Amino acid sequence: MTTSFGAAINIAAVDDPNPKLQIQRFNGLKSTSNSILLSRCIHRSFSHSNSTSIVRAVSTPAKPAAVEPKRSKVEIFKEQSNFIRYPLNEEILNDAPNINEAATQLIKFHGSYMQYNRDERGTRSYSFMLRTKNPGGEVPNKLYLVMDDLADQFGIGTLRLTTRQTFQLHGVLKKDLKTVMSTIIHNMGSTLGACGDLNRNVLAPAAPFAKKDYVFAKQTADNIAALLTPQSGFYYDVWVDGEKFMTVEPPEVVKARNDNSHGTNFPDSPEPIYGTQFLPRKFKIAVTVPSDNSVDIFTNDIGVVVVSDEDGEPQGFNIYVGGGMGRTHRMETTFPRLAEPLGYVPKADILYAVKAIVVTQRENGRRDDRRYSRLKYLLSSWGIEKFRSVTEQYYGKKFEPCRELPQWEFKSYLGWHEQGDGSLFCGLHVDNGRVKGEMKKALREVIEKYNLNVRLTPNQNIILSNIRQSWKRSITTVLAQGGLLQPRFVDPLNLTAMACPAFPLCPLAITEAERGIPDILKRVRAMFDKVGLRFYESVVIRVTGCPNGCARPYMAELGLVGDGPNSYQIWLGGTPNQTVLARSFKDKVKVQDLEKVLEPLFFFWKRKRHSKESFGEFSNRLGFEKLGDLVEKWDGIPESSSRYNLKLFADKETYQAMDALARIQNKNAHQLAIDVIRNYVASQQNGKSMD
Repeated sequence: MTTSFGAAINIAAVDDPNPKLQIQRFNGLKSTSNSILLSRCIHRSFSHSNSTSIVRAVSTPAKPAAVEPKRSKVEIFKEQSNFIRYPLNEEILNDAPNINEAATQLIKFHGSYMQYNRDERGTRSYSFMLRTKNPGGEVPNKLYLVMDDLADQFGIGTLRLTTRQTFQLHGVLKKDLKTVMSTIIHNMGSTLGACGDLNRNVLAPAAPFAKKDYVFAKQTADNIAALLTPQSGFYYDVWVDGEKFMTVEPPEVVKARNDNSHGTNFPDSPEPIYGTQFLPRKFKIAVTVPSDNSVDIFTNDIGVVVVSDEDGEPQGFNIYVGGGMGRTHRMETTFPRLAEPLGYVPKADILYAVKAIVVTQRENGRRDDRRYSRLKYLLSSWGIEKFRSVTEQYYGKKFEPCRELPQWEFKSYLGWHEQGDGSLFCGLHVDNGRVKGEMKKALREVIEKYNLNVRLTPNQNIILSNIRQSWKRSITTVLAQGGLLQPRFVDPLNLTAMACPAFPLCPLAITEAERGIPDILKRVRAMFDKVGLRFYESVVIRVTGCPNGCARPYMAELGLVGDGPNSYQIWLGGTPNQTVLARSFKDKVKVQDLEKVLEPLFFFWKRKRHSKESFGEFSNRLGFEKLGDLVEKWDGIPESSSRYNLKLFADKETYQAMDALARIQNKNAHQLAIDVIRNYVASQQNGKSMD
């Protein structure tokens, strides 16, 4: 079974000697039994006259001209690839440092992107980024140690924790790709489907709680990931020469994948769900439990929430559809979007419901223009009622109304926690997810010595699990020596901030993100001090180097989205629990001018906010017109409002002395004081561990 494309096409030529082809809409994939065919539904009306009379609507038995619906280049690459093999399987074997255009698109399905160092001028230095697939962020001990080794041996010496609970390994040369891929595969890992037009890594709360709903959410994430994993073997053919790996899938996964009672599958195809063309674009799914929004549930194509009864037994799921972050600057037809409620399903039906949603997107998502190929655009075009109706045809049942849920909270799970089974877990903040230097060594030492498993979080942090109580002090000491501090010693601004990698390796970056955010956060903290905000107060800040939104800036209270060299578009209005979409506030703000915009906003938030009102809530309440006026009329902090922040200092003179020392280090007084305190605490802990 293969696939074909269908399109409704009309040609109108009445009173027009030069009729134009008008493609009204793309109708998606259709099943055929032999080869890839293009459906051609062409109706012609034309004029013919020896005088001034017009003849209308004359039909003709002549064979219509072949008119193919427009398809993106990537769709053609997929069609001609023999299920994502060719020409990648040949390109990785030649001596060139890079691969051709078709292979560059296909290798994404294998979990890799080709990149080059944009800081260098002249000849491009090509390398490859590899991304792992870890449902729910789960990383076995053996795989973590292997990834740590590979980063040193074949990468740039760092590991990057992503916003989708995976590793990214940067700087791998083409000649080493097969070695690195096969090593990951042989050590309980995979990169299959971490990129490309198919289901990406499935998110779930990273906290390894022994609670029934958390365990069930993780199990569901694993099953959905297995259901939507490619089946045609292309990944293993390319990287381990077709070596077979035995995996044990739950019988319910196999049954759901093979079920074709509602026309979801391509019979006799090596890819029963995806067919030759896979999906129109990337597809993202997250699973969580009520109130736990550690996964940014509404930013996903599908959001799945466990619903339990009064005894805590999982009974079913609420399903949300149509979320997505990516957009294009100054194209209002592209936009970020929050997922909306689709309905409730019993727990036994979740795989069938997810499959039905995926198939609805497969059949109806646009394949002509990749800017509009995500599920969110289908939802925006159709509306939820039509989408629900079509999906129910593939599901075979009606969706029930969504169940009532409690308020959402963002949960970071940093610090020490009881798992509920007698063991502890420890959540560690990693600035921008970059594991490097002494931090990398400390993590390696602890994970290897105590044989710990790891969970990666959607906020670019890491959790060490299954820790005995007796190990807590020694582990804390080693981690502190590596700069991995308990959350009370980390600036609250850093705890919730995120940035994408951007320069130098991302080909889409317009400006800095990961390399720029440390200075931005320091400047924000200095503005907080200046306007009188307390150290424990914070805002959710996310920075991306382009509008694609990998760090989900459109959910932040303050989002900085690269829109030019050293320039950002400023987004305001997200909330700390990630349930409200931010909106664009200002374009083309140069990085050196951030204070001109942000200082008045923070000043008036401090003075005009309601009790416990977050910065995002304050921004939405005042409205962007009012905020814009405040920024335009800002002339600095009024003289009567200036004061010394003496909270950490006994007197004004001490504050001034500390402030002078801090400025030498490009810090403020509070930052320097906190650094001194952190170092003192770490030294004391180290001393105790040696006693």
